[in-house]
Amino acid sequence: MLDAPSRPSARELLSQSGLAPLIPMLYVAWTDGELSAEELRSLGEAARAQPWLDLKANSILALWVDPLRPPPPRELALLREHIRATAQHLVGGEHHTLAGLGVHLAQVLGGDAPLGMPLPQLGQALASLEATLGVDGKEAVRSLLPQASRAARSEAPSHTASFDPAAMTGVLDRTYADVRKQVRGWLEDAEFRYPEGLSTTAYRDQVFTWLKHLADDGLGQLAFPKGREGGADLGAFIAAFETMAFFDLSLVIKAGVHFGLFGSSILFLGTKRHHQQYLPKVATLELPGCFAMSELGHGSNVRDCETVARYDAKTGEFVIDTPSETARKEWIGNAARHARMATVFAQLEVDGERLGVHALLVPLRDAHGKVLPGIRIEDCGDKMGLNGVDNGRLWFHGVRVPRENLLDRYGQVTEAGEYTSSITGDSKRFFTMLGALVAGRVSVACASLSAAKSALTIAVRYGDLRRQFGPVGAREVRLLDHQSHQLRLLPLVAKAYALDFALEYLVDRYVHRTEDDAREVEALAAGLKAYASWNATATVQEAREACGGQGYLTANRLPSLKADTDVFTTFEGDNTVLMQLVAKGLLTGYRQRFEDDRVFAVLKLLMERAATVVTDRNPIAGRRTDSDHLRDSDFHLRALRFREEEILASVSKRIRKRLTAGVEAFEAFNQVQVHLLALAHASVERIVLEQFLRGVAAVKDEALKPVLGRLADLFGLSCLESASGWFLEHGYLEAPKAKAIRKERVQLCAELRPDAVGLVDAFGIPDTCLSAPIGLGRLAPGGERFDDGAADGTREGSADSRAT
Repeated sequence: MLDAPSRPSARELLSQSGLAPLIPMLYVAWTDGELSAEELRSLGEAARAQPWLDLKANSILALWVDPLRPPPPRELALLREHIRATAQHLVGGEHHTLAGLGVHLAQVLGGDAPLGMPLPQLGQALASLEATLGVDGKEAVRSLLPQASRAARSEAPSHTASFDPAAMTGVLDRTYADVRKQVRGWLEDAEFRYPEGLSTTAYRDQVFTWLKHLADDGLGQLAFPKGREGGADLGAFIAAFETMAFFDLSLVIKAGVHFGLFGSSILFLGTKRHHQQYLPKVATLELPGCFAMSELGHGSNVRDCETVARYDAKTGEFVIDTPSETARKEWIGNAARHARMATVFAQLEVDGERLGVHALLVPLRDAHGKVLPGIRIEDCGDKMGLNGVDNGRLWFHGVRVPRENLLDRYGQVTEAGEYTSSITGDSKRFFTMLGALVAGRVSVACASLSAAKSALTIAVRYGDLRRQFGPVGAREVRLLDHQSHQLRLLPLVAKAYALDFALEYLVDRYVHRTEDDAREVEALAAGLKAYASWNATATVQEAREACGGQGYLTANRLPSLKADTDVFTTFEGDNTVLMQLVAKGLLTGYRQRFEDDRVFAVLKLLMERAATVVTDRNPIAGRRTDSDHLRDSDFHLRALRFREEEILASVSKRIRKRLTAGVEAFEAFNQVQVHLLALAHASVERIVLEQFLRGVAAVKDEALKPVLGRLADLFGLSCLESASGWFLEHGYLEAPKAKAIRKERVQLCAELRPDAVGLVDAFGIPDTCLSAPIGLGRLAPGGERFDDGAADGTREGSADSRAT
């Protein structure tokens, strides 16, 4: 038996001028990976029928399309290099087909009439063969000629924002700009760098060292300025706290516990003698403190805490006791390691009479850190996050403190054991006392926003540099140029801007609150704390996912942001509980609208609601889908106001129905909790949009208003889309309009895409605070920067280039 003839080498194939125009198709046929043996034979038969092939070329071609003799990779590589070398000056290579590339190769060898036939005729013959091959010729050429493709198109430059990011930073820093600048300067100091590989104990000590540096630099004086007895500028301290939250959140929380809770309890619940004796030491961190309110068995229900402070008139002292295990103070920041004194909330008892919850200063450790007699302290141990904060548990066993240690602004005990208070009623006194401490919720809301801004800055900058997917052989597309990526991040950027304006409003209301509007401010703080912290956890999670595996690396900070912010939804008041407080406040106000000048109040309310129905619930308004209408901020705001009013009226009716039927008040509220939460969310979201629009209108720099307007439109439409089910159920929107809202959001995201990086740069986060390599244009700490080579997504081969 005669041996089958061997397949000619690639060099023999390339030596035949008649085969030159077929080289690209032969290469693709073998590298496609999808052609069957029968398809290869069909291609061979069609190719061998071409009139320009001589006998030798025909014989070589027959062996090269034999499905039983696949060429080895090194032979295919020779064909690829030949194609690239011959076509290296090809212009517009990404627009060529395999047939066009074949004509070019033949033309290089034989001029305008290669192989004895005109170019158009050759091109038609090759196009017929390409159809037989059954691949997407343009995709295949792009995979063959990556250098030619890149030479034919320059890399699009990074998008230039339509506004000045520095000017936008000025808008975001509009209040207390000098304080924010000062804190950024502190945090850029070499002392403030993220530690690596520390034990929990070492990490806690590092955080305490950082806090001491900040106290020495003047952070404490922001909270408790000298010469302003009882008149601290809390707006300045909250601005500092918010800016500090761009850095390590354990430091922020430890500062908040010491200055914001312990120090503020002395400032707001104590009197002049307490201020003079303690606040200077608190400001310099000479007296580290903690805030012992929560108990194991009661948590948010502070009014029913069990810890007791009994007055002993014989000695002029209060005796502090923990009567049961559920009465132990739980999750007390600074308690496990550093605090020397605690503000302890306890049931005040004088001469056998319980007088409600009051606060007392109780020493925990001596100047050398030794725990004092009668005090028991346990470490809560490692947590999900914030492990730089030393949370602990506290028990008190017959601990005696002087009568003067009672923080007695709202309730006093004389030496003889007589209790006096300017506020009648335990309940009113209790809520007045807690209202004085609302700064904690305001601060957590602001810190939540800073954490969300950090996560968005990392994710948006990474998305602007990282490439993923695209046409075969061409540069892959930047993540932020994918529609889905824009939709997952840009609405969150808009929400961050909305919250920035809303929280400025909250801080202003808090700083200038009066006795008349104190309860309203407390409800506002509760609602925005919940809204902002829920937004932070959702934003960090979305940013983490948007960064893929890089977002899972500790070095890129998103894991620590996720772990550290998770508890923001719990401390300073569980979010669900806070939202119920918001709803109850709304119901109280709703009831008062009817009680004050009842007839006129009812008529006014009915007229307001009727106007809304006429304007927005009529068929024409409900069906409008034009862009001008969908981007009308009045439309967004009217819709959110309508939702809030409808839910408020519905909840009120539900509760009244139950009370009329004899259901006890607590149970009546319990049965409508879902509706109460919906009401609170509707109200808070309306406030956020309202303040965003107000803030944008007040911006004086006209160059910033277009992008701020688009952000406001995106936030407003996002609110409507997330609640589209409710609006459809209540006839406010019709299905075509709900669909149009979705489409308009997509369009707004596309319009904001060029401004995305500028918008997060405007947050003004120092690089040393952001720290994440992928947020600073690097692949790893100290590693290569993202550039054309590092981010190159060009793929070789023609996998998946088959026509479908």
